[in-house]
Amino acid sequence: MLRSIQFLGSCSGFFFHRLKLHGNHYGLSSRTPLLTSSRSPRCFRQFRASSIRSESNPETKSSSPSSSATFRSTGATRKINFCQSCGGPTKHEIPDGEERERAICTLCGKIAYENPKMVVGCLIEHDNSILLCKRKIQPSYGLWTLPAGYMEIGESATEGAIRETWEEAGAKVEIISPFSQLDIPLIGQTYIIFLAKLMTPHFSPGPESSECRLFALDDIPFESLSFSSMLVTLNLYIEDIKVGKPKFHYGIINKRPGTSPSEIHAYSLDYHLRT
Repeated sequence: MLRSIQFLGSCSGFFFHRLKLHGNHYGLSSRTPLLTSSRSPRCFRQFRASSIRSESNPETKSSSPSSSATFRSTGATRKINFCQSCGGPTKHEIPDGEERERAICTLCGKIAYENPKMVVGCLIEHDNSILLCKRKIQPSYGLWTLPAGYMEIGESATEGAIRETWEEAGAKVEIISPFSQLDIPLIGQTYIIFLAKLMTPHFSPGPESSECRLFALDDIPFESLSFSSMLVTLNLYIEDIKVGKPKFHYGIINKRPGTSPSEIHAYSLDYHLRT
């Protein structure tokens, strides 16, 4: 995990020079940050992670860095019974030189690899308000969300975020900067949310939304949000605004196994880093 994060830090424009590890799940500013990396262009220094207990999920126990769930796979994988190439039956075992069990075709020998899904979206600022959409589809029907969805093959993260915003909110936006990357290992998803602004003051619900509204920060319906990722993102944004301006955040949302998407408080935010 450390090597993966360091690689991302050196290669991705989503990460910046100075990063801090914070001690609560909303990313609230603390008087003394637990850790601050030294300045190094686009690169994470090695550091020790800590698992952070969620205030909204008291049952979630903290663990030491050596046993933290952030260092092992917590997500469930599908049981693939047939080869996606030739249709032959598969066996499930660990291939030579690997560490995970995979589905291996017994006819052609092809190994099936499953990878996380990338979700991209926009946190749209307009007149000290945030644009939210009420979902008209499951899961989390009737709950509020930032416009976001799965990134498509052939598009960049920013292109996907702009497209999803148009599809869900009928809004044309300009990307300002990346705001957060939130990994959710249990369900195999990574959220990348961009700060954006409306190019025109017009928006309307798309096929997957029943309503779109601008909410003042004090009026955001926190108890009617669709997913934990939306709760985390909006809380991080509000805390940033209170202390000055938005920063960039990275974190791992560890959902409590067996909970539904709409159980938005059933998580802990671990490994929280901010610029």
